[in-house]
Amino acid sequence: KKTYALLLISVVMAVFGGYTCATSTAMVQFFIRPVGWILALVLLNVVPMVALWASRQNPSLGIVALAADGFISGIALGPLLAIANYLAPNSIPGALAVTGGVFVAVTGYVMFSKEKFSAPAGLLTGMFFALVIAMIVNSFIQMSGLGLIITIGIGIFGVVSLVYATSDVLNNPEYDNPVQGALMLFAALFNIFVTALRLLLRFSSRD
Repeated sequence: KKTYALLLISVVMAVFGGYTCATSTAMVQFFIRPVGWILALVLLNVVPMVALWASRQNPSLGIVALAADGFISGIALGPLLAIANYLAPNSIPGALAVTGGVFVAVTGYVMFSKEKFSAPAGLLTGMFFALVIAMIVNSFIQMSGLGLIITIGIGIFGVVSLVYATSDVLNNPEYDNPVQGALMLFAALFNIFVTALRLLLRFSSRD
């Protein structure tokens, strides 16, 4: 229960961060530039590690870092939200619905199956860095096909991460770090939401 309460904090802070950035022209213009995009990418990877470290040192400090991670994630998502709101406003609630549906389905399945899923850490780490490198390459080459592959890859990574994180939270008897669990769940949901929103935007632009 504590893990999901902390997850809710992350989500609320992400909504606040996303709204703050998406409604600020200056912030949107900064984060769509290469330097802003790189800064956002760095923060999205560094802040969760800081939050995880803080949770092991001081639970209260870990919760603060967790909230900061949600807020920064929302800010990083701000430009995409601003574009979506301009081009296809319905895509945002649509992406939220897809993300919520995946979350409920995965949680329900893991909860009732009682199965404990596990994956080699190296596999997930390799997938993550492969996606990061592909994103950086695509930012310079701007290949639409590669962009679609990256988007789908991020979505698959998010779903796989969600399954393993949910399994760890619900079915691992040694689980004892709610902040870490909330961070893992939030990261997975973030990737699923981004994928859903990008795909909905892509389909909307074709209509």
